[in-house]
Amino acid sequence: MRRQSPIDISIREAKESDTEEITQLFYETIQSVNIRDYSQEDVDDWSSWYRDTDKWKEGISSQFFIVAIYNSMIVGFGSLAVDGYLDFMFIHKDFQRRGIAAKLLEVLEEKAISQNNKSVYSEVSITARGFFESHGYKVVKQQLKKSRDRALVNYIMFKEIISNLSIVR
Repeated sequence: MRRQSPIDISIREAKESDTEEITQLFYETIQSVNIRDYSQEDVDDWSSWYRDTDKWKEGISSQFFIVAIYNSMIVGFGSLAVDGYLDFMFIHKDFQRRGIAAKLLEVLEEKAISQNNKSVYSEVSITARGFFESHGYKVVKQQLKKSRDRALVNYIMFKEIISNLSIVR
């Protein structure tokens, strides 16, 4: 797949009022993009989590949860827990390969540094593995992760975070 031209996005923290747009993006991306690497039964099971709006709202309020905005539309989102767990990273199905995930990841890693996390770790889909590897993440192990009714293949990935802040003497 060829990379498309980058687009100019803004990034802000998510608000509870973004929940519907975030969950729709989550659902459509899994159904349209992750279908390349998972069966229809797998993506149906995984994407069904979009209905659990209380869990989404809890994530927005308890994590560093950010959204990427392009022309007033949410085109991506990501989240980081206080322990350095990168919980979510999804890009709108129509905005893949435009630099959005890289920008979100940069902001999330900067947050990890400010939280004094020594590393960032995540459970990454087959579809996203290459992206994370290209950004310095290493596979710790492959696993079967239970979604609702199905166990899906994913990877526990890890990256040591080193602050770029230099000491001025």
